[in-house]
Amino acid sequence: MVPVSRATRVFGRIHARGLNSNVVLPHKDENPTRVICSRPPMPMLNAKYWEERYQASDMPWDKGEASPGLVDFLATHPELERGTVCVPGCGTGHDVRAWAKADFHATGYDIAPSAVRLGRERTGEAGLRARFELGDFLKDFPPWLFDWVFEHTLFCAIDPRDRDDYVEAVLRWLKPGANYLAVHYLIPDTDGPPFGTTREELMKRFSPRFDLLAEWVPRSYPNRTGLELMLWWKRKIDCKSASRRSSFCAYGTRAESG
Repeated sequence: MVPVSRATRVFGRIHARGLNSNVVLPHKDENPTRVICSRPPMPMLNAKYWEERYQASDMPWDKGEASPGLVDFLATHPELERGTVCVPGCGTGHDVRAWAKADFHATGYDIAPSAVRLGRERTGEAGLRARFELGDFLKDFPPWLFDWVFEHTLFCAIDPRDRDDYVEAVLRWLKPGANYLAVHYLIPDTDGPPFGTTREELMKRFSPRFDLLAEWVPRSYPNRTGLELMLWWKRKIDCKSASRRSSFCAYGTRAESG
């Protein structure tokens, strides 16, 4: 039995992070002691979990179209230089195809094999060209550095305790001075996925490494109207990622992480 003082410390750390006390499976940063709770534990949000969701066609996040906020952004900014863009957690590729349709060199990245397969199939059927790669955005090194990273459904889908790793991944995948465009879901839910966030959290996490160019409430899917915040950031040129390693892509281009 866990002593009261020790259990209090465990729950205190969970609540300090703004997480649901239903979490009973230890995270890498938590004491491995099992905490007994009355509600079911949060699922392990790994490749197996997401692949099973696709296999079961349990994909409520897939609205059958690209983010309305992204569609409006691309239509409003025809002057943007058509560079490379990575869409992590791309799912079946609606947002990837929106970028490709606007003549960007788009790459979708997802942890679920079925998502990558469907993305490739549907992009081909649409007569568009884009790349879809299987992997873990939070852990992998990029094949090359990108001009844009577009966030829509990954930040709210990962374990909130992995959000520091997420910020490091965005830094690792972007060129210095490149753009990070994000649609964030401002909901109070802590028992996701999806997991909510606040503007305050986003400013705290991203402002030390990025300069904020613009923010606005975008046009959204009907069930998300007024619940999304769109942020356009530019990676600070002198900002270094926590990891200074480098990798080489298949085409021989060196991708510096910092």
